[in-house]
Amino acid sequence: MDNKQKVFIAIAAFLLASIIFYFAIGRNMLRERRAKKIKLEQTQEIPSYTIANQGNVSPLSGLPCENWNRRAVAVMQPADIQARPAAGFSEADMVIEMPVITASITRLMGVYICNTPSEVGSVRSARHDFIHLAKGLDAIFVPWGRSETHGENDSVGLAQGILNRKEIESINCNQDAGKSATECSKNPCFRKDGMSRGVDSGYINLSEVYACAQEFGYRLENEFPGYPHQDEDPLENRPQGGHLRVAFAGAYAVEYDYDRNSNTYLRFWGGKEDMDRNNGQRIAPKNVAVLFAKSEQIEGQYNNVQLGDPWYDVSDSGEAYYYFNGREYKGSWKKDKSIISSKLFFYDSDGKEIKFVPGQIWVEILEPGQNLRWVPA
Repeated sequence: MDNKQKVFIAIAAFLLASIIFYFAIGRNMLRERRAKKIKLEQTQEIPSYTIANQGNVSPLSGLPCENWNRRAVAVMQPADIQARPAAGFSEADMVIEMPVITASITRLMGVYICNTPSEVGSVRSARHDFIHLAKGLDAIFVPWGRSETHGENDSVGLAQGILNRKEIESINCNQDAGKSATECSKNPCFRKDGMSRGVDSGYINLSEVYACAQEFGYRLENEFPGYPHQDEDPLENRPQGGHLRVAFAGAYAVEYDYDRNSNTYLRFWGGKEDMDRNNGQRIAPKNVAVLFAKSEQIEGQYNNVQLGDPWYDVSDSGEAYYYFNGREYKGSWKKDKSIISSKLFFYDSDGKEIKFVPGQIWVEILEPGQNLRWVPA
């Protein structure tokens, strides 16, 4: 073996050893160091907010309802094609959708106040990016499982550690983190027949979730200050149409057709009309908010979206676009990363809080480089 071959083999061995070290030890050391540093910065007190809505209306949707003052329940739900159509979204006050693998699979969180569907699902495992958003909405968080940690040093920011530390009041349909639904006198989680995959068969009964929360001693009255609202435009002032494309990867891409008569955005999912499995109702939010935030892989399949969480993020604001009354508005978003319970703020181009029209708000979180396109009438 000549010297040139020896040098080549030595370089290859060094590179291989470096790769093994990174994936076995180094990556976790770097992530743990950053997570701990950011967590230590959580020293500020919870801010007080001005109440955004007056009267007996949902603090999220601005719509009047019997349960307007009830605490929100935030449910983790999948975007997997096999799990579609989802159940419950037509009755949610707000829905948040984002990638859970960078530039790939998305997941959603339905947030419910006014309505009480007997079936919400499928229900899937928690991701840390949704937990702090649910906390900022003063919601009880309901997943079926959690993102997995691999040891004591890895528990800072993934969902298992967060739920075990009770940083949010939660009801887990599994027994693997936080308070388990099996501890209640009646388990609100159940399996539904007829699903093509077992992982998609998990559902919850929302009224039983509230009963379980009461047994756990959770507060049931909503203390979220709300999002401000305005009257919707009269029919004669609305545009004739418009089309919005939110280009998540492949079949996870979402599109909306603006409907002038109902002043809603008719949702398409993977090129198909999006319907609620429960009632066959078309998913049609009154408001769509599109936030841009960077995403990166942090632990195997798990990613982190820079949305102002207190465990990993160095950024807590970004560019945003808003759609209501058939028009597009440019603005920004902000969530204080030093306070887990910080409200997620939506701002217009003048730095004032966006005033949505009364109705469901659908929040889409895109990565920079993913396409957003609005084609007005």
